[in-house]
Amino acid sequence: MDQQLTRRDALKTAAAAGAMAVGTIGWGSAGSFEAKAMAADRPVEPDYKIQHGRIRQSVMGWCFNPMPTPELMKHCRDIGLVAIEGIGAEHYPTARKLGLKISLVSSHGFARGPFNRANHEFCVTKLRSAIDLAVENECANVITFTGMREAGITDEQGTQNCIDCWQQVIAYAEEKKINLCLEHLNSRDGSHPMKGHPGYFGDDVDFCVELIKKVDSPRMKLLFDIYHVQIMNGDVIRRLRQYKDVIAHYHTAGNPGRGELDEKQEINYPAIMRAILETGYQGFVAQEFIPTWPDKVEALRHAAKVCDV
Repeated sequence: MDQQLTRRDALKTAAAAGAMAVGTIGWGSAGSFEAKAMAADRPVEPDYKIQHGRIRQSVMGWCFNPMPTPELMKHCRDIGLVAIEGIGAEHYPTARKLGLKISLVSSHGFARGPFNRANHEFCVTKLRSAIDLAVENECANVITFTGMREAGITDEQGTQNCIDCWQQVIAYAEEKKINLCLEHLNSRDGSHPMKGHPGYFGDDVDFCVELIKKVDSPRMKLLFDIYHVQIMNGDVIRRLRQYKDVIAHYHTAGNPGRGELDEKQEINYPAIMRAILETGYQGFVAQEFIPTWPDKVEALRHAAKVCDV
């Protein structure tokens, strides 16, 4: 019999040794952080705090419901995130007292958008109000959307409707030195109301950039949602380099599923964060994943570590 170990045998031996080491090293109890990490097949550092800070990390508040917003803000501060968004304006003063910036102000929402000209008065009113709120809270960005496709409105008409609406408010944004950030959303995932948006008009990031260019203002920008871009277009790093001059904000989430930025999803976030830095970007990157781990704070801490390149 051949006495030499095959490659498969060697791997089995190494795996067994590793398992023995885990059983004898660490925190020593089945309920420990390390045991939980091994059981869940993910790394856990319960005391991790952002160390490098080259990526200015924020968080989207709605993702962590029903956690109370004041509690979430304190966790953000303790982890080392520097901003928050997607929370009610009534929480802005507390956020700022805690040292958190407001990274993005909400406006008219993704469903009722300028694709339909009947929505223009509503959208313009919401955008102007959001611009004022952004100025008041020293926030550079207000979000905007195209809205959903509707029967009886062609894509050509919808395109012009969007441009006409934004042009009604862009001069005000320029005056107040606030960016309108158009968010590209995926229309493929219909499994959950916030994992994808079937029927959304601005579901192609290249087309969204065309819309931005047609508005023809330095204050009309792109919100580059890495999760949505991965689903609809892919080639994320090439695209963020290509569009670096119009990107004013980033969102994250794991794909598929819009969950944690862990090893069970397909996006290489450390590489993407390094590419973002290489473009000279100095704005915020907001964590917008929907936690699935039992401990939502642990999930946020892990995401912060992944992006802290």
